[in-house]
Amino acid sequence: MDLRETPEQQLLRSSVAALAAKYGHEYLQEKIRTGGKTTELWREAGEAGYLGVAVPAEYGGGGAGMVELAIVAEEIAAAGCPLLLIVVSPAIAATVIATSGTPEQKERWLPRFADGSVKMSFAITEPDAGSNSHRITTTARRDPAGGWRLSGHKYYISGVDETDATLVVARLEGAQGALRPAMFIVPTDAPGYTYTPIDMAFTAAEKQFTVFFDDVHLPDDALVGGEEAGLSALFAGLNPERITVAAYSNGLARFALGKGIAYAKERSVWGTPIGAHQAIAHPLAKAHIEVELARMATMRAAWLYDSGDQVAAGEAANIAKYAAAEAAINAVDAAVQAHGGNGMSVEYGVGPLIGAVRSARIAPVSREMILNYLSQHTLGLPKSY
Repeated sequence: MDLRETPEQQLLRSSVAALAAKYGHEYLQEKIRTGGKTTELWREAGEAGYLGVAVPAEYGGGGAGMVELAIVAEEIAAAGCPLLLIVVSPAIAATVIATSGTPEQKERWLPRFADGSVKMSFAITEPDAGSNSHRITTTARRDPAGGWRLSGHKYYISGVDETDATLVVARLEGAQGALRPAMFIVPTDAPGYTYTPIDMAFTAAEKQFTVFFDDVHLPDDALVGGEEAGLSALFAGLNPERITVAAYSNGLARFALGKGIAYAKERSVWGTPIGAHQAIAHPLAKAHIEVELARMATMRAAWLYDSGDQVAAGEAANIAKYAAAEAAINAVDAAVQAHGGNGMSVEYGVGPLIGAVRSARIAPVSREMILNYLSQHTLGLPKSY
């Protein structure tokens, strides 16, 4: 692995950063205040090919990999206008369809992922299952008249109100005990598909929803990759999810640090910039170190994924997600503290990040479950659950 980015990756990073800078944090805050969507940013990023950078070239995408998609996610977040749907649409859904979909599904969906003209949400979490996916109860059964019937509900599903379809993880009827998942592409306007918003404690442009499937009828080709593709298809999307969440967190951390550093240089008390005092300087410097380490972990995870080493990528993706969430929390905290009371105001742009980065310690997999995974699979310790 070469830690130096290629000229193409450097150009991608600078180009995405330039596009995102045209929007910035004020754009995001205005969308949050008005209940609007980041449609303009998404459209322009899609038309430029950034959202489809990892889609295979034969379907109109960039033909690159998770390294490049992580660069896109990080640089947009670093401009203060993160796009959470990058995690669920191009990272999870497009990857699942590209790796496990039928030829017809690839032809139908991947060109639209490539140009950003389609958005797809992802639904796996259930109220009574949590981190234990073996307890998923949303069920798909064969319809004697043809196709499938989907029943159940999911919650904490991001952006359902602005996506065209949802990639739903369900249990095939009769699969008791051992998990036998299957994934279905469900149009968000399908009869029997309804959703209600969840009132969240932090603000974001993307809303969270509880979704309900009341005997939703689906055609045969809604099933991704066939009945036996479930686990392999599902796992194909989980490592990209963790990698892009890490990149998203790294970008937000960089944005927060930039704000904190600028304020520490400009704010003067008793004739001296506050950044000259170690009580301000050291937390920012420490946060910078942690963010840089998290960025390296993220790129390593993306590189391993692109190299095809899925076992190593699984461990590395979990490590990157853990490191990035912790680094982002500490970076935002240092930036807020550097601002003093101004850090808690919307005007200065760091206080609103507290909830956004804190959630990355929980989702899409909690810090504790990552530690469980590493304890068991990396350290060889007995399973505790």
